[in-house]
Amino acid sequence: MGIHTPIRHLLAAVLFSLATVCWAGEAGKVVLSVGEVRLQGQPAKAGNSVQPGDHLSTGADGYLYIKTVDNGFLILRPNSEASIVAYQADTDTPANSRFKIELQQGVARSISGQAVKNARQNFRFNTPIAAIGVRGTDFTVFTDAQTTRIAVLSGGVVVSGFGQGCSPEGNGPCESPNSRELFARQSAEVLQISRGQQVPELIRGKALLPDANTPPLPDEPGKTSRNSIRRSTDTSLESSLVPLKLAELDKATVVNGSTAPTVTLPNSVAPISWGRWKTIAEQSASINLDTLSAEGYRMAALTGDFALLRHQNASWQAPTGSLNFALQGSMAQFQRNGATQLASLENASLSIDFDRSRFATQFDLVSQDIRLTRQAQGNVGSDGSFSSASQFLEGNNMTVQGVLAGSQASTQAGYTFQSRIDDLTVATGVALWGVKK
Repeated sequence: MGIHTPIRHLLAAVLFSLATVCWAGEAGKVVLSVGEVRLQGQPAKAGNSVQPGDHLSTGADGYLYIKTVDNGFLILRPNSEASIVAYQADTDTPANSRFKIELQQGVARSISGQAVKNARQNFRFNTPIAAIGVRGTDFTVFTDAQTTRIAVLSGGVVVSGFGQGCSPEGNGPCESPNSRELFARQSAEVLQISRGQQVPELIRGKALLPDANTPPLPDEPGKTSRNSIRRSTDTSLESSLVPLKLAELDKATVVNGSTAPTVTLPNSVAPISWGRWKTIAEQSASINLDTLSAEGYRMAALTGDFALLRHQNASWQAPTGSLNFALQGSMAQFQRNGATQLASLENASLSIDFDRSRFATQFDLVSQDIRLTRQAQGNVGSDGSFSSASQFLEGNNMTVQGVLAGSQASTQAGYTFQSRIDDLTVATGVALWGVKK
């Protein structure tokens, strides 16, 4: 006996409703896991379901690809942490959809799925510094606790710093006179915003792209090589994923990272490069970021007008015990109301306790009639990076972002720093250190 039409319609409605619930309950699935990758603190494998509220992380060799329920993608590269705060796609009423992703640190790429494209007003991508909204988009983000940089591969983004009506707790893009947009046609430009900065800055240079911080896998969707981007006028998701097709991703499995061959850095090549990357206060730029990128250097920290890079082949082996460092070179400045005053570092010290993975640094920042003591302490990572979380924590009045290279007595360190002196004045700089003899 056949089912009467009203009952058949009722069953269809129930099944559709159930399908919608499932759609809303799952954010996506892991389709590729390379190296150290964790989902909710556990090793992630291809096929794992990703739920709203889940925390994601990658180690120094980790890459994670998540295919969202609306056929978008979230890709995390090494040394990254992110959370899927919300991912609810309402196919019947797009206005009811909610999407929110937070990148705490590292490099991530977000490719909008169809539900996001249908409800762009309800999509938010947060970093510790900024809120990112989309115009139907494929974009890449680098962030640490102090700086966020965004590049766009297709479509566009709108970026706002937190404050003045834009809060991390909000949903959807923050749009105000302080917001700035970036589109794919601006191929070598990024939007950068630093903590405490009200308006994102549009800057140009391939070395500033998130890809320069952490290159993609050679087969990342839409990538033709380690640092090049395949751009297409066809912005459909399927075409943006060439040569890595969705069908191939669905079959992907966990890949155990293999050890890359050791490459020795010639003695003539410095493991750490540093300096002023743009002309300021009649002082010419001391480094060219694009040239350094072509020579194999990767951005480690960029604070204001100063940059710190480490060569991709620079060795790092954590020593044991503690080391004290001597200042080998530095650049610094005060900026107040758009005016720049050069500064220098005196009485400088840096010590690192490798057994406790902690560092402490201090110096006098001097400029004409100004002398301020700046200090910071924080954590040292296994990859040779180190940073302080905030200038407002006890024992800190500046933030520091740095890297190490070498081993034991040959260890070299470099860091950028930033310190807000008052509402109108900020101090920034970069310093290079060597082990005290």
